[in-house]
Amino acid sequence: MTIQWYGHSCFKISTKPDGRGSGEDVVIFTDPFDKSIGLRPPQGKADIVTVSHKHPDHNNSEALKGEPAILDLPGEYSIKGVSITGINSFHDKVQGTQRGMNTIFAIESEGIRFCHLGDLADKLDKKQLEEVNGVDILAIPVGGSGYTLDGKEAKAVVDQIEPKIVLLMHYKIPGVKVKLDDEKNFCKEIGLCPKDKVAKLILKKKDLEEGEMKVVMMEALSS
Repeated sequence: MTIQWYGHSCFKISTKPDGRGSGEDVVIFTDPFDKSIGLRPPQGKADIVTVSHKHPDHNNSEALKGEPAILDLPGEYSIKGVSITGINSFHDKVQGTQRGMNTIFAIESEGIRFCHLGDLADKLDKKQLEEVNGVDILAIPVGGSGYTLDGKEAKAVVDQIEPKIVLLMHYKIPGVKVKLDDEKNFCKEIGLCPKDKVAKLILKKKDLEEGEMKVVMMEALSS
């Protein structure tokens, strides 16, 4: 599985699901954004697009080529050998009454479970935790500013989920016009952020079987 980050909440996941042999990768994009946030929108061919909520900075599937399956609702999906679960959650701390609903997506392929929290703004309840269960790689918003979890809240959610790898998203980086906090508060809370960033994360299941949880900082392809 190969993971790249376009900035904001948009990741590109390239995977060869078990049983698909040596064919082309299945390509998944999460929360593709439009140019209004100040970054260059993601480009390329997609097989699957997940949309946590229908705001323009998370819902620009038109930027992508191909005829992807667009998943924007909770439910269970199986597409091209990839298993995906959409889980109901909230974009605020008042049961969705201010900012509406948010869908968490748990994506499973190659024996690896990748969880994208979208614009989650509150801790998970018992039912949500059960549905998220067994996360290897967690993409979590840390930029706060009333939109999502802030640094301290994000640390609490990481403690709930206990993933093997934490990927930061939805925070202030050069070029972003959205008012967000940077990653420093989260990094102070968790104490594990590395100084160096990576452009691409390539993983196999065996890479996740040992060792303690780690935070991976990624370079944004669109910045």
